[in-house]
Amino acid sequence: MARITGPKHRLARREGVNVLEKQSASLDRRMNVPPGIHGRKGGRRKVSGYGLQLREKQKLKKFYGLLEKQFKKYIATAQREKTNTEDALLRILESRLDNVVFRLKLADSRFQARQYVSHGHVLVNNKKINIPSYSIKEGDIITLSAKLVKNEVIAAKLSEEFTLPDYLAREATSGKVVRYPKREEIQNPVDYQLVIEFYSR
Repeated sequence: MARITGPKHRLARREGVNVLEKQSASLDRRMNVPPGIHGRKGGRRKVSGYGLQLREKQKLKKFYGLLEKQFKKYIATAQREKTNTEDALLRILESRLDNVVFRLKLADSRFQARQYVSHGHVLVNNKKINIPSYSIKEGDIITLSAKLVKNEVIAAKLSEEFTLPDYLAREATSGKVVRYPKREEIQNPVDYQLVIEFYSR
């Protein structure tokens, strides 16, 4: 199974935004410094129109932890739908099982959520699913396995207070997708139009 490996903070520093969507003091200190030996000296260069599209595309891919082949497939699927392409792409990305586990605050990051799914610790409608890209439907119930919840560290984390967007609901270690999210409910600092334009060239 293809996945992004290597230093995670470098992904965020390359884009200049926290694509990991998790708090980190060390990342905050170095966010404005590009990765690499010459990062501090060179700063960020002025980019062309193509470069802007490329960076937005790379940024969105890194938000969801995707490689090019799978991301391009999502773009093609969104473009075939009769609805707005940007809205269709957002729905496809947000419907991924690993993303939903993360959005439900059942995991600290998408990388951790992906690991939970891959190791068979996530159930959808009481059926074990170990495919991170599995597409969640409205009304689906997502639950963590009893074995995972027995871990004291994880159990303590899950007992902490949390706030969810209106399109999700959760009680203890079980959550539900009430409806698909609206674009304004997803706070990714990405220009989806530039992403679509990149693949429409």
